[in-house]
Amino acid sequence: MKNEVDVGRKALIDQEELRRLAGEGLSNAELASRFGVSESGILQAKRAAGLSKRMFDHSRAIPWKLRRAHSQSGPATNLRNLSVVAQGGAIPAEKLNTALRWADRLVFAGLDIAYEPEEGFSEVPASPEGSLVGALLAEARGALDPTRS
Repeated sequence: MKNEVDVGRKALIDQEELRRLAGEGLSNAELASRFGVSESGILQAKRAAGLSKRMFDHSRAIPWKLRRAHSQSGPATNLRNLSVVAQGGAIPAEKLNTALRWADRLVFAGLDIAYEPEEGFSEVPASPEGSLVGALLAEARGALDPTRS
Protein backbone atom coordinates (compact mmCIF):
# COMPACT_ATOMS: atom_id res chain seq x y z
CA MET A 1 0.00 0.00 0.00
CA LYS A 2 1.22 3.48 -0.83
CA ASN A 3 2.29 5.82 1.94
CA GLU A 4 -0.99 7.73 2.31
CA VAL A 5 -2.75 9.64 5.05
CA ASP A 6 -6.47 9.10 5.59
CA VAL A 7 -7.90 12.55 6.31
CA GLY A 8 -11.47 12.36 7.52
CA ARG A 9 -13.31 9.66 5.59
CA LYS A 10 -13.09 10.98 2.05
CA ALA A 11 -9.66 11.92 0.77
CA LEU A 12 -6.42 10.00 0.90
CA ILE A 13 -3.40 12.23 0.64
CA ASP A 14 -0.28 10.72 -0.87
CA GLN A 15 2.57 11.70 1.46
CA GLU A 16 5.19 11.73 -1.30
CA GLU A 17 3.06 14.09 -3.40
CA LEU A 18 2.39 16.21 -0.31
CA ARG A 19 6.13 16.40 0.44
CA ARG A 20 6.92 17.31 -3.17
CA LEU A 21 4.27 20.03 -3.43
CA ALA A 22 5.02 21.46 0.01
CA GLY A 23 8.71 21.48 -0.95
CA GLU A 24 7.79 23.52 -4.03
CA GLY A 25 6.35 26.12 -1.68
CA LEU A 26 2.61 25.60 -2.15
CA SER A 27 0.60 27.18 0.67
CA ASN A 28 -1.72 25.14 2.86
CA ALA A 29 -4.68 26.69 1.03
CA GLU A 30 -3.22 25.66 -2.34
CA LEU A 31 -2.49 22.15 -1.05
CA ALA A 32 -6.02 21.87 0.35
CA SER A 33 -7.48 22.84 -3.02
CA ARG A 34 -5.18 20.43 -4.86
CA PHE A 35 -6.08 17.46 -2.61
CA GLY A 36 -9.75 18.38 -2.15
CA VAL A 37 -9.57 18.73 1.63
CA SER A 38 -9.71 21.55 4.18
CA GLU A 39 -6.63 23.44 5.36
CA SER A 40 -7.09 21.63 8.67
CA GLY A 41 -6.88 18.36 6.76
CA ILE A 42 -3.61 19.51 5.19
CA LEU A 43 -2.22 20.42 8.61
CA GLN A 44 -3.15 16.96 9.91
CA ALA A 45 -1.58 15.31 6.87
CA LYS A 46 1.60 17.39 7.27
CA ARG A 47 1.87 16.34 10.92
CA ALA A 48 1.39 12.68 9.95
CA ALA A 49 4.01 13.01 7.21
CA GLY A 50 6.50 14.68 9.58
CA LEU A 51 6.36 17.96 7.68
CA SER A 52 5.25 20.27 10.47
CA LYS A 53 7.50 22.22 12.73
CA ARG A 54 7.76 20.96 16.27
CA MET A 55 5.46 22.86 18.58
CA PHE A 56 6.88 24.04 21.88
CA ASP A 57 4.90 24.67 25.05
CA HIS A 58 5.91 28.05 26.50
CA SER A 59 3.35 28.09 29.32
CA ARG A 60 6.00 27.58 32.02
CA ALA A 61 8.25 30.29 30.58
CA ILE A 62 5.38 32.73 30.01
CA PRO A 63 2.74 31.92 32.64
CA TRP A 64 0.68 35.01 31.83
CA LYS A 65 -1.92 35.75 29.18
CA LEU A 66 -0.05 38.41 27.20
CA ARG A 67 -1.75 41.28 25.48
CA ARG A 68 -1.03 41.38 21.76
CA ALA A 69 0.96 44.61 22.21
CA HIS A 70 3.40 42.80 24.54
CA SER A 71 3.66 39.43 22.82
CA GLN A 72 6.63 40.39 20.62
CA SER A 73 8.46 42.51 23.20
CA GLY A 74 12.07 41.80 24.13
CA PRO A 75 11.25 39.97 27.38
CA ALA A 76 8.56 37.80 25.72
CA THR A 77 10.89 36.93 22.85
CA ASN A 78 13.79 36.12 25.20
CA LEU A 79 11.55 33.95 27.40
CA ARG A 80 10.25 32.04 24.35
CA ASN A 81 13.76 31.56 22.98
CA LEU A 82 15.04 30.23 26.31
CA SER A 83 11.98 27.98 26.49
CA VAL A 84 12.70 26.49 23.06
CA VAL A 85 16.28 25.72 24.07
CA ALA A 86 15.22 24.30 27.46
CA GLN A 87 12.89 21.93 25.58
CA GLY A 88 15.70 20.72 23.33
CA GLY A 89 14.98 22.94 20.34
CA ALA A 90 17.41 25.03 18.36
CA ILE A 91 17.36 28.75 17.63
CA PRO A 92 19.79 30.94 15.70
CA ALA A 93 23.01 31.70 17.61
CA GLU A 94 22.41 35.46 17.74
CA LYS A 95 18.96 34.97 19.30
CA LEU A 96 20.38 32.47 21.79
CA ASN A 97 23.19 34.84 22.76
CA THR A 98 20.76 37.72 23.23
CA ALA A 99 18.45 35.63 25.45
CA LEU A 100 21.33 34.22 27.51
CA ARG A 101 22.91 37.68 28.06
CA TRP A 102 19.51 39.09 29.06
CA ALA A 103 18.81 36.27 31.53
CA ASP A 104 22.38 36.29 32.92
CA ARG A 105 22.10 40.05 33.57
CA LEU A 106 18.83 39.62 35.47
CA VAL A 107 20.00 36.65 37.54
CA PHE A 108 23.34 38.30 38.38
CA ALA A 109 21.47 41.42 39.57
CA GLY A 110 19.05 39.36 41.68
CA LEU A 111 16.12 40.29 39.44
CA ASP A 112 13.25 38.44 37.86
CA ILE A 113 10.57 39.37 35.36
CA ALA A 114 6.95 40.26 36.11
CA TYR A 115 4.03 41.02 33.83
CA GLU A 116 0.98 43.23 34.16
CA PRO A 117 -1.42 43.49 31.20
CA GLU A 118 -1.66 47.28 31.43
CA GLU A 119 2.04 48.03 31.87
CA GLY A 120 3.72 45.07 30.22
CA PHE A 121 6.90 43.46 31.51
CA SER A 122 8.99 44.82 34.35
CA GLU A 123 12.09 43.76 36.22
CA VAL A 124 11.44 43.00 39.89
CA PRO A 125 13.52 41.63 42.75
CA ALA A 126 13.74 37.84 42.56
CA SER A 127 11.84 35.90 45.17
CA PRO A 128 13.90 34.13 47.87
CA GLU A 129 12.38 30.87 46.59
CA GLY A 130 13.89 31.49 43.16
CA SER A 131 13.03 33.21 39.95
CA LEU A 132 11.26 32.33 36.74
CA VAL A 133 14.17 33.65 34.67
CA GLY A 134 16.74 31.87 36.87
CA ALA A 135 14.98 28.52 36.57
CA LEU A 136 14.50 28.92 32.82
CA LEU A 137 18.14 29.93 32.35
CA ALA A 138 19.30 26.86 34.29
CA GLU A 139 17.08 24.58 32.17
CA ALA A 140 18.33 26.14 28.94
CA ARG A 141 21.99 25.87 29.99
CA GLY A 142 21.39 22.27 31.05
CA ALA A 143 19.92 21.46 27.63
CA LEU A 144 22.83 23.19 25.88
CA ASP A 145 25.44 21.33 27.94
CA PRO A 146 24.00 18.23 29.67
CA THR A 147 27.36 17.67 31.45
CA ARG A 148 26.77 20.87 33.45
CA SER A 149 23.77 19.44 35.32
